[in-house]
Amino acid sequence: MVCLLKFSAFAFQGINPHASNLTPSTSSLQATTIKKDALGYSLASKHRSMTGQTKRKSILSGELKSVQIQEALPEGLKPELMPKHIAIIMDGHRRWANERGLTMQLGHTTGGRVIKERVFLCCKWGIEGLSVFAFSTENWGRPKDEVDFLMNLFEEEIRTDLEEFTRKNVRISVIGDKSKLPKSLQESIATAEDTTRGNIGLHLMMALNYSGRYDIMKASRSIASKVKDGFLQVEDINETLFQNELETKCVEFPNPDLLIRTSGEQRISNFFLWQLAYSEVYFPEKKFPDFEEKDFIEALSSFQKRNRRYGGNE
Repeated sequence: MVCLLKFSAFAFQGINPHASNLTPSTSSLQATTIKKDALGYSLASKHRSMTGQTKRKSILSGELKSVQIQEALPEGLKPELMPKHIAIIMDGHRRWANERGLTMQLGHTTGGRVIKERVFLCCKWGIEGLSVFAFSTENWGRPKDEVDFLMNLFEEEIRTDLEEFTRKNVRISVIGDKSKLPKSLQESIATAEDTTRGNIGLHLMMALNYSGRYDIMKASRSIASKVKDGFLQVEDINETLFQNELETKCVEFPNPDLLIRTSGEQRISNFFLWQLAYSEVYFPEKKFPDFEEKDFIEALSSFQKRNRRYGGNE
């Protein structure tokens, strides 16, 4: 909020506009100085008062939010130990469908419903970032009917969920090589990103046509080009600079605290190769369409029991 203060101009008192000498009298100057000092004191006092009120409101707002999150959290979870950024590799849709004699399409649509529910839990529990590995560069090798279905599903979900995500203050970002995606999907992505850009709640990052190797190669090329053109020196290259060239530069906390991969597979499959360096990992046996709220709570509970040392001493 921008507050604009309008100041009135004060004319010197005791000046004769018809006199050749326009120097104000001493008493006039003193009176003016007193007025100006009084005005300055009044404005300064008001500013200090307003600043103090703003700080108090900010603190109270933060405390209220913390209390609301504490009340919303399931029993046993501590707000101060919640991860800021969670990444999920949603695995097992087709196997889940096959085991039940269902179509591949139903497996993916069920997974879409589950991730939406997890998004809203993240909003409720005060998690700041959620990244979902929705479609890798390798997934183009799947049957054409499945790829076409997924592209249509992504577009439909982005379009139909946008209003609700906006109401819940969710910001949407899509990372990966979007140029290979269908034009209509690209347009839906652009609309969602533009519409939610100012939202300050959960930052939902969808990885579409993404790979960790692609991300690192793209960043390396960008840095090499800047060195070649004289915008950077080789000595300037460090971890911070490199990280700011990665696709995840759009989020406040680019490195996930916790990675969850469903269906019992224990690998990261070319996802976030740089960003996962010190992430805690959790591999539940359940396939993603079966990944319920209680399973999410279990993953968070496991995370909160771990001692993160980042290679240092205990």
